[in-house]
Amino acid sequence: MMPPRARRVAGLAGPIAIAAVLIGVALVAPTGATPRTVEITMRHSKFLPARFVVRRGATIRFVVTNADPIDHEIIIGDEAVQRRHETGTEAEHGTVPGEVTVPAGTTAETTFTFSRPGILLIGCHAPGHYAYGMRGRVMVVY
Repeated sequence: MMPPRARRVAGLAGPIAIAAVLIGVALVAPTGATPRTVEITMRHSKFLPARFVVRRGATIRFVVTNADPIDHEIIIGDEAVQRRHETGTEAEHGTVPGEVTVPAGTTAETTFTFSRPGILLIGCHAPGHYAYGMRGRVMVVY
């Protein structure tokens, strides 16, 4: 039999998951050596979903589909990383974890390990896209 505190915590898992779905947050809980796959669609210059909660130490394989008729990219990192890419001149990405260019109508993937708790950002830095609002957030929890 489960202790009362454990039952209360376990009882919250369902409502938290339901609330996350209602506000458009993808919960990616497991950690471990095997990367968990998360699918993201780029449509109308938006990331769908655009918000994630992951556990510290989780390695996530992002499979990113660009459903738009224009090229996009996905860059995962803190504000400094996003600023560097917003002012940078890299035309294509793909060799750095958490950074990949996704040409129009194609699918690409990147893997990223979330090593520290906190907030990371997701952005597309094709000209004007980040300013337009093509961004998201990843909350990394213990």
